[in-house]
Amino acid sequence: MQRICLFPGTFDPLTLGHKDIIDRALPLFDKLYIGIGINANKQPMFSEQQRLDWINAIYLNNPKVEGIIYEGLTVDCCKSVGANFILRGIRYVNDFEYEKAIADMNRSIAYQIETVFLTCLPQFTSVASTLVRDVIKYGGDVTQFLPEIVNDSIKK
Repeated sequence: MQRICLFPGTFDPLTLGHKDIIDRALPLFDKLYIGIGINANKQPMFSEQQRLDWINAIYLNNPKVEGIIYEGLTVDCCKSVGANFILRGIRYVNDFEYEKAIADMNRSIAYQIETVFLTCLPQFTSVASTLVRDVIKYGGDVTQFLPEIVNDSIKK
């Protein structure tokens, strides 16, 4: 059985913290989908297509990675791509409590899909898309928080 994983999130924008989790997860899975979830309760700064373009550009030469856009339940997206794992990144202890509640709910809905948690490296603990968007909004320099492709795109 292939190990197929979905890493869901808004990725608004994709940060070096996200990239760290993705890169460290790659050896664990045969295929890794990066799922850009559409959330009606959030107003993104960047379009779904822009975020998908960033993912595809960053991982252009890696056939194991594929960006997708989805709406609805994450477990339904997993089923649609054949994923048997969900990947989540953890920065702080309270992230784990929140993510465990979601993992438990997902397991109740689709027991065959397992959630895997990776902790971020210490240098990325404070890198959150929400904070990065605030810095962008007020004209600050976000170079140290974003992959080069994302940073170059935002500067244009």
